[in-house]
Amino acid sequence: MKTEWRMVKLIDVVEIVMGQSPPGSTYNEAGIGLPFFQGVRDFNYRYPTLRVFCSAPTRIAKPGDILLSVRAPIGRVNVADRECVAGRGLAIIRPHAPSDARYIEFLLRNLESSWDVVEGSGSVFGNATRQDIESLSLRWPTRESERRDIAHILGTLDDKINLNRRMNETLEEMARALFTSWFVDYDPVHAKIDGRWRRGESLPSLPADLYDLFPARMTESELGEIPEGWEIRPLGECLSALVSGQRPRGGAVESGVPSIGAENIIGLGRYNFTSEKYVPVDFFAKLKARGADVRNGDVLLYKDGAHIGRKTYFDHGFPHSECAVNEHVFILRMQEPAAQRHLFFWLDQPWMTREIVTLNSNSAQPGINQTGVRGLPLLLPPTSLLEAFDRMAGAMTDRIFANCHESQTLGAMRDALLPKLVSGEVQVGGCV
Repeated sequence: MKTEWRMVKLIDVVEIVMGQSPPGSTYNEAGIGLPFFQGVRDFNYRYPTLRVFCSAPTRIAKPGDILLSVRAPIGRVNVADRECVAGRGLAIIRPHAPSDARYIEFLLRNLESSWDVVEGSGSVFGNATRQDIESLSLRWPTRESERRDIAHILGTLDDKINLNRRMNETLEEMARALFTSWFVDYDPVHAKIDGRWRRGESLPSLPADLYDLFPARMTESELGEIPEGWEIRPLGECLSALVSGQRPRGGAVESGVPSIGAENIIGLGRYNFTSEKYVPVDFFAKLKARGADVRNGDVLLYKDGAHIGRKTYFDHGFPHSECAVNEHVFILRMQEPAAQRHLFFWLDQPWMTREIVTLNSNSAQPGINQTGVRGLPLLLPPTSLLEAFDRMAGAMTDRIFANCHESQTLGAMRDALLPKLVSGEVQVGGCV
């Protein structure tokens, strides 16, 4: 039986509670009170990221409530996964029927772009009012089972994407922990010195076959004690390429070869496809001729603007088999290919990121230059150990990028289905 659809106002199917920010004196990071979310800057993929608590909550969201951003960018959606406080940058959307919550979440996501009208209306803050929210028109299947089935189809895709994101976070933490253990805390070396690791024995993250790759003594260096036989060298001595991208005359074009900027890469394996820009194919050919095309294993370092010091490790084929970088990005390519992942994690240590940012203050022009980057210190263990780390960390980063590929495909499928399902153009069960 074909489902009937009708138009409803959002206020007909939900309770709306506008957020309110308590006094700043009640905010804390010590876990006192309830989690406090002020606006879209706290949003993550589906659930907000916990940063601040509030000891005197006013507007409280319940688990499962939808959180809608009412300040620019208006219309973004997250879901409360715990009892929390909603600041004035948010509205709490509480469905009358809990079973409709996921369906309404997708309806609101589908309306995100429509809020551009409000943001461009001339308001200083680009605020959405209660009346704006209450008057939202929704297409509503009269059968509850239809709403539930639509939410299930879209939710299954969304949940898998979210699962991949959480898995990637865990894999990245594991890779970072391995790097820190080997190349920051020198755990294997200290274990040998203390007699806790003996030939033929295995320790956590230290298989017995790695025993001979680590020395059993420490020596002094410009960065303090490091394992014997390891070196501290200027990064420039270890690079085969340090190049920046370019912007074509006239700027980006609508199609061609993708060009990566700071707005695209959020971190290891996290890519923002909504901000893609392109360069002409013939312009990319010129970049490629001088080695300024992005290659498998390249480390990308952002050198000016608000994102100085941001970096990522590039995997071949993700997000594209060929791509360029703009003039704000350095490509770093090591002479020793096995050192590429090591380089990324070394530069991404907090103290090294601060060192990179400091290069900006020492430069006559805003941003960091090649001379400063080449002078950065690099801890360089023997090639055999770099290769062992590359194998172990590579298994984790390869899985991260495989998950990214899958999520990209699932996201495209979800985004294509979303407007068709919530408009009734495509009905579950094969009815059209």
